[in-house]
Amino acid sequence: MVMGVDKGASLLWLSFLFMSGSRALDNGLALTPTMGWLHWERFTCNTDCSKDPFNCISEQLFMQMADVMVAEGWKEAGYEFVCIDDCWLDSTRGKDGRLRPHPLRFPRGIRKLADYVHSKGLKLGIYQDVGNLTCAGFPGSLGHYEEDAQTFADWGIDLLKFDGCNFGTVELLAEGYKNMSRALNNTGKHIVYSCEWPLYEKDFQKPNYTEIRKYCNHWRNYGDVYDSWSSIKSIIDWTADHQDLIVPAAGPGGWNDPDMLVIGDFGLSRDQQITQMALWAIMAAPLLMSNDLRMIDAQSKALLQNREVIAINQDPLGFQGQRLYKMDEFELWERPLSNASFAAAVVNRREIGSPRAFRLQLFFIGGGSPCKKGCIVTQILPFRNHLGWQKPDSVIPLSVNPTGTVLLKLLPSSKLSHNVLEYSSIL
Repeated sequence: MVMGVDKGASLLWLSFLFMSGSRALDNGLALTPTMGWLHWERFTCNTDCSKDPFNCISEQLFMQMADVMVAEGWKEAGYEFVCIDDCWLDSTRGKDGRLRPHPLRFPRGIRKLADYVHSKGLKLGIYQDVGNLTCAGFPGSLGHYEEDAQTFADWGIDLLKFDGCNFGTVELLAEGYKNMSRALNNTGKHIVYSCEWPLYEKDFQKPNYTEIRKYCNHWRNYGDVYDSWSSIKSIIDWTADHQDLIVPAAGPGGWNDPDMLVIGDFGLSRDQQITQMALWAIMAAPLLMSNDLRMIDAQSKALLQNREVIAINQDPLGFQGQRLYKMDEFELWERPLSNASFAAAVVNRREIGSPRAFRLQLFFIGGGSPCKKGCIVTQILPFRNHLGWQKPDSVIPLSVNPTGTVLLKLLPSSKLSHNVLEYSSIL
């Protein structure tokens, strides 16, 4: 197969050079993408605990998720944050002007919930908004940035998701995100700062990602994810179409956030779940699941806890991957990893028919440099398959299901001892 290379691919190494000089938010956090669980996509703004106590936004929900994350291996796999989204608040601030949780749904307060989550060895995230109201209409932080930051620090909060509804002007939006960033750092508490700044700014002006990276640990660029393949496709396409703009900003301390993992919910097929997991790993995305861990199916759990995929996502080199080319409803994505390795994802965007053959030409990965002396190639998804040592001019035949992805890891043979290489070649 002849490969049609995206123009963005030619800027890959230039992007890395740019990124290496791009200063991140100076709080020492999110040196690899954040991992955890966030309530919004699965549980939205369900506040009716009288009719639906099992699924409503309450302290019980977050305590149960924390319990499951420890008991079912999620913490061990690297998922460490339990995150509250919108609709946790009371309808008004207290008489002292401070935020307060809904008294019936969070009767013991957020500090007690944080203490419980921390007792499990996990961290607690919370939600607020840059404007005068949250997206669901609860009190926002406009005019209260320092006060709210100190409240979160006093409560023991470890992550703030800061939304962008009801902000007034684009100037107020930018200043609000900066002001909350400064306020969080001034508390002396280490709090990961998750922004939606470029998502709300891009309709008014081109976001300045160099500036955004100075204030935020990760940032949303695109609309909310839904539990559907059409939603996942739209996020993937937007990311690829804008990769020249957003990839250079990503790296340790600051990440592009394509939104939540919906694996284990209702809308994606098995292959579509694999595609989301594989590409979120390639994109160095925060892995914030939104599902019900109390009743997740075994296949989804195994995929989300796949240590080799997580290792790609969490690679300490911190380069975001990008789409190398697209042709004939196939896409090839690649990501440089530490130890001179690469990850590659082959996506079949066709939504009809049988599995399709794809011939991966090894010399296209990394511009040909990683495998110039050969590579050990391992297929990680949809199932693990050791493909052994491959020559620089090898063409690897793959079979990719409709809407599915094959995820590979390539390790240059120069990084292996002679004995290991000899053994690998005969496996």
